[in-house]
Amino acid sequence: MPSQLPVSESTDSPHCSPHQELDTEHRKDLASHLLHPRKAQKMAEFFSILGDPNRLRILSLLASEELCVCDLATTLELTESSVSHQLRTLRAHRLVRYQKRGRKVYYYLDDRHILDLYQTVAEHLNESKE
Repeated sequence: MPSQLPVSESTDSPHCSPHQELDTEHRKDLASHLLHPRKAQKMAEFFSILGDPNRLRILSLLASEELCVCDLATTLELTESSVSHQLRTLRAHRLVRYQKRGRKVYYYLDDRHILDLYQTVAEHLNESKE
């Protein structure tokens, strides 16, 4: 008859305890790097804005130059209404800004951080092994 493992050693319920090596100071140091729940929520909301392919395509164009809605719509093969809707969302989250010139409104990335983020993700994807 096979011997049964005690419940604490059962493979059905793994048991984990903190590493013995982590002293109190090291745990405090680790905790200081932990993302605060409110900041994590804000970051998750920010990344959800970037989760839309059309918004990313708009950002990809604006990463190279400022453009008006009609030029964006033509290049993306979308309606001006659709592009305007996406731009409102991007503006509301401070990803793009606009400037009026005569009757046209030109959009551009809000700041260098957005361009850096876009370029970093693009480089990461270009380095992928697939």
